[in-house]
Amino acid sequence: MSLTSQLNRYLGLRRSLGYDLTTCERILRRFTRFAEREGATHIDTALFLRWHATLGDACPSTRAARLSVVHLFAQWLNSFDPGHTAPPRGLLPGGIQRSRPYIYTDAEIGSIIAAAKALPSICGLRGLTCSTLFGLIAVTGLGISEALGLDRNDLDADHDVLRVRQGKLGKERLLPLDRSVVRKLMDYLAERDRLIGHPVTPVFVTEKGIRLTDCAARYNFAQACQQIGLRAPQPYCKHGRGPRIHDLRHSFAVKTMIGWYRTGKDPAREMIRLTTYLGHSNPSNTYWYLEAVPELLDLATKRATADGREAVR
Repeated sequence: MSLTSQLNRYLGLRRSLGYDLTTCERILRRFTRFAEREGATHIDTALFLRWHATLGDACPSTRAARLSVVHLFAQWLNSFDPGHTAPPRGLLPGGIQRSRPYIYTDAEIGSIIAAAKALPSICGLRGLTCSTLFGLIAVTGLGISEALGLDRNDLDADHDVLRVRQGKLGKERLLPLDRSVVRKLMDYLAERDRLIGHPVTPVFVTEKGIRLTDCAARYNFAQACQQIGLRAPQPYCKHGRGPRIHDLRHSFAVKTMIGWYRTGKDPAREMIRLTTYLGHSNPSNTYWYLEAVPELLDLATKRATADGREAVR
């Protein structure tokens, strides 16, 4: 197939997933026309640089957009034909890069929660709070600031709903919870109040009964990850490098999306629900996971291919 034919297939796939491709298509049409004039049948870094050299001066964000669009197209082609090589994301200076998320396995999440539960403290509240906090983020996709901002009356245990008042961009939303999650939270609140000796307003607190801070949460997460080998041990209480607490949110989103494809749900319809659930201001922030996680892109491609064959029949 020519690059133009493959581009038409690629654009059709992404449109079926709900993407707005106005800018993407314009860039890729110019790129493939250049490639075919040169007689190129495969994409590589040298081809991209030759094409980019023919274009006029542009601001860093425009250069980064061109590179990102061609990179994703080449990456998709590479899944069918290893002869295609995606130009590396850092090839052009000045672009803002979004780091690829670390997707925790269920076993790793279980180990993090167990290690957090064992964190030492005088009365045991440190481990109880941190293990519950990390577990809640893992099963709801809450952001760390959203979780830390929760108050006791934000949990409606009668209707299995959690009110998130301090969401992204200041937006409030309601999250439906599984009954098992509600029971875990209720058990935590009861034990927390018993250990402190009186009820307190914030959900996640220290042994002094005050709200757990973002800094303390990240430190305890780093300690738990060092205990299980996800981060190297550090002297002087340093955090070290490795998977982040925010990757629990990423893992929730990716596993949710993988579940759609494996159970036959309509991703386009479910994506709107997930966007709302996560509190994203724009669906494109949720669609990003399809580009960031190769397994998701592969599942989306297979679904679109199967749907296309079915339509032909």
